[in-house]
Amino acid sequence: MIQKKQIVNILSIETSCDETALSFVTASGGLENPKFEVYGDVVASQIKLHQPYGGVVPGLAKRAHLENLPVLFAEIVQKRGVTPAEAGVQEGIDSDLRRNDNTREVEFMDRIDFITVTVGPGLEPALWTGIEFAKELAAKYDKPLVPTNHLEGHLYSFLLSQKVGDTRYEIRDVGKMFPAIALIVSGGHTILVRVDSLSEYKKLGETVDDAVGEAFDKVARLIGLPYPGGPEIERLAKDGNPMAIDFPRPMIGHKNYNFSFSGLKTSVLYYIRDLTKAGKSIPKADIAASFQKAAADVLIKKTLRAVEEFGAKSIMISGGVSANRTIRTLFAEAIEKKFKLKKDRPLLIVSEFSTDNALMIAASGYIDYLRKKKYKMEANGNLNL
Repeated sequence: MIQKKQIVNILSIETSCDETALSFVTASGGLENPKFEVYGDVVASQIKLHQPYGGVVPGLAKRAHLENLPVLFAEIVQKRGVTPAEAGVQEGIDSDLRRNDNTREVEFMDRIDFITVTVGPGLEPALWTGIEFAKELAAKYDKPLVPTNHLEGHLYSFLLSQKVGDTRYEIRDVGKMFPAIALIVSGGHTILVRVDSLSEYKKLGETVDDAVGEAFDKVARLIGLPYPGGPEIERLAKDGNPMAIDFPRPMIGHKNYNFSFSGLKTSVLYYIRDLTKAGKSIPKADIAASFQKAAADVLIKKTLRAVEEFGAKSIMISGGVSANRTIRTLFAEAIEKKFKLKKDRPLLIVSEFSTDNALMIAASGYIDYLRKKKYKMEANGNLNL
């Protein structure tokens, strides 16, 4: 049983795909105005491990997580597991305490109020590594466990630190941001959500086939770019003309809020195939720029229509694809154009923690802790909002 406290110390664990991540976070403020102080945040990337295969290999990801988890936990404990105030106090304490790894771990875990861990969605072999590691720590130190949803991590990542354009934005009153429209865009998901408060949200639509990040990766492979494809597409697109090729915008005119990117990817495939058959050169930069623009147009059109329909005060974008600066710029320009005559135009909030990390898991775990929302402590690769 977790006793409700005004301030809680959280150890969070994320292993849903190819990033092993742990964080040590202090949370306070409740659902009215949650605040997070970060005292430890470590991530081990597996990009180089999976790059030769053009995508994430579940078995390799699992093995890497098993190797990385104890190493990262030790790093959190030894180097980043002390708050600034405690660090000052530690200077006057017996130095043997700091050198004794086991004692240091016990001291660290004694401060933890609960452990939160991703249980889905993701690759189940990878998810289980984090879950089992969390269970072992919880049993060893008699700590409560809070299983949480990776997608809610993205949804609540705006609470940690945000940017409006290139300017850092501090949330002073969370309630004034709602209702909001949240767009989660990653390699595995494209989801549009209406958020009425931190405890109430409703999924409006999602992709019916490929996620937008998946489409980026597949198109990158078609034009010979390495994995992960998203950053490579954006880099190459800077040298191309986004208007050069009129790729389709699937479902852009549909009244629902679902997405489809499989057809867009197939159009790129056919375009390259036809040029190859004709013996013509492949304009890779133009393909990258035109594809990126087509994908962005769909995301923007549907998101802004939802903003209008529900009178949203803010737009929150998260997930790995939100790191794409070109898409961020296109969003900002579209908002400026569509709402230029409106005094209170919706605020565009892009999470700084767009890629997979444990900080967003700490945030979602804290919200689940406050809401008493419980997920099963088992891996669920298909878990959704």
